[in-house]
Amino acid sequence: MKQRIALILLVLLCIGNVQAQKYITKNGHIRFFSGTPVEDIEADNRQVNCALDQQTGDFVFKVLMKSFQFEKALMQEHFNENYVESDKFPNATFNGKVKNINTIDFGKNGIYNAVIEGDLTIKGITKKVSEKGTFEVKEGKVTGKSTFNVLLADYGIKIPNTVASNISKSIRIDVDVNLEKLAK
Repeated sequence: MKQRIALILLVLLCIGNVQAQKYITKNGHIRFFSGTPVEDIEADNRQVNCALDQQTGDFVFKVLMKSFQFEKALMQEHFNENYVESDKFPNATFNGKVKNINTIDFGKNGIYNAVIEGDLTIKGITKKVSEKGTFEVKEGKVTGKSTFNVLLADYGIKIPNTVASNISKSIRIDVDVNLEKLAK
């Protein structure tokens, strides 16, 4: 009888561990793009930390602002010193949920639509956001992608009049993260 109870407990623990699977990355990719008739500005950050809990749908990001790489060093300097004030506000964060997590089968290859809602914090200002994206499951790996726009004024990012025609008021953000199962 004791063996049977021990076996049932072991099976329940294994099922609980499978269901509570977490996925992470420390080298996700975020790209932003500002397009105007005068100039296009883009930057890439490949040091994005991200975690997803497949059971609860909890989804978090932490982005080191100084890790954005620009084509021109002067753009990078202005971005960090004048616009996002990276010394004062070193990180941007997202803390939210995949609202339809129960429709994503992490055990079956495929591309699944996702609705992500939560709090986006840039430059110390937090705003509620709701965006769409996809999760692709392939051979046990999960890739998350989304494209959305951020209004600079919503996050207190002020553009001087002298360069206002060079920078769009709305910035396109592309997110691409390859998530791996967190080792237990």
